[in-house]
Amino acid sequence: MKPRSQALLRLFAVQASYTYERMLGIGVGHAAMPLLRNVLATRSARARHEAVARSADFFNAHPYLAGVAVGAEVKAEQDGASSAVISRLRTALSGPLGSLGDQLIWAGWVPALVGVALAAATWAGIWAVLAIVVIHNLLRFRLMSWGLDLGLREGLGVGAALQRSWLPRAAKDAQRAAAFAVGLAIPIVVWRTLAGASRIHVTITLLVGLTGAAVSVLPATRSRVTGLRLGLLLVGLAVLVAGGVR
Repeated sequence: MKPRSQALLRLFAVQASYTYERMLGIGVGHAAMPLLRNVLATRSARARHEAVARSADFFNAHPYLAGVAVGAEVKAEQDGASSAVISRLRTALSGPLGSLGDQLIWAGWVPALVGVALAAATWAGIWAVLAIVVIHNLLRFRLMSWGLDLGLREGLGVGAALQRSWLPRAAKDAQRAAAFAVGLAIPIVVWRTLAGASRIHVTITLLVGLTGAAVSVLPATRSRVTGLRLGLLLVGLAVLVAGGVR
């Protein structure tokens, strides 16, 4: 298997060795190892070992975008950058990769896919859920592959390349898509829930809605419960009502 393919497979498990001391560091080092061994093949064993050890130092960012740091660090090692420069590169990438990943994935495509799955599950059942899981992992693989290639190509200039790329714009658009998908799912699920419903179905569903409205405006919860999370919770409760109340 080629070093790049090995690195991609290892990036899927980058959180498997998560620790409080190094966060994603060990997983990043494990993913970088095949690439480092390849690009540093002509250097001494000690130089390769030191490069691998540096790649496993503390690193904290979104796991789906860790490939950007892996590729950039490998390129920097190949170009002969000093250990201090590589350490600063890793530190500089942590914040942007964490922020962009959270916006694009956790606040973007994940809730968007959940909203689509909830709406589609009223007709397709479990197949809708399975399809969304497959789509999520295909998107993850494509993002990791793109990030790894970007880092390998740009090296120390990867920060500027990230700013010029499609990623910042997509991070903002993904959140709009999530809001739309959840907003679309809620009336569909409620309609399917209440179609031919008994009085108790209607009563409990209305109570769920009123409770959600109260939670969203109470000062004690307004700063802790986001609208997106609350919307997904209410949709889930509506589904439970439809399936569990007779």
